[in-house]
Amino acid sequence: MRQLIAAMNMTLDGFCNHDKMSADDEIHDHYTELLRGAGAVIYGRKTFELMEFWPTLLKNPSGNAAMDEFAVAIDEVHKIVYSRTLEKIEWKTAELKRELIKDEIVELKQQPGKPIFVGSPSMIVQLGNLGLIDEYQLGIHPTVVGSGLPLFKNINKRINLKLLRTKTFGCGAVIHYLEPTTNI
Repeated sequence: MRQLIAAMNMTLDGFCNHDKMSADDEIHDHYTELLRGAGAVIYGRKTFELMEFWPTLLKNPSGNAAMDEFAVAIDEVHKIVYSRTLEKIEWKTAELKRELIKDEIVELKQQPGKPIFVGSPSMIVQLGNLGLIDEYQLGIHPTVVGSGLPLFKNINKRINLKLLRTKTFGCGAVIHYLEPTTNI
């Protein structure tokens, strides 16, 4: 059975706007390895559209090895995109789905293979509300911004988490590896 892992960066005050944080080479290297070990990544439309930046680096590498390697890893991993508004997806390694169906995710988790990562705030909330996330990997950056997109907006029930371990980066970001214990 595959794990469903929510992986997201956020500010200390809980906002996950990518433009409010700085990802250095060490952070890019971490997420490159995460993608290389993934069987699939689940995105909502907005986050997927942000990720469509990375294929441009395949055609025109930046010269920054960490960013260019991340571009290769994200291009290769299978992406499942949930959107009611996108008409089609050009990315060859992505598939478009219209509606999140709990039984389909349960079936996907039961298949053999590598973990499935969730890299979109809206999908983390929806899958968390369904009780399907096996682990949260929250990269908390030492930044307070005061406003933005809150990661856990619209959680409809309490999720208790147990800290498994942490990983600290030179820039001060800390990834908290947490597993749900009980939902109330």
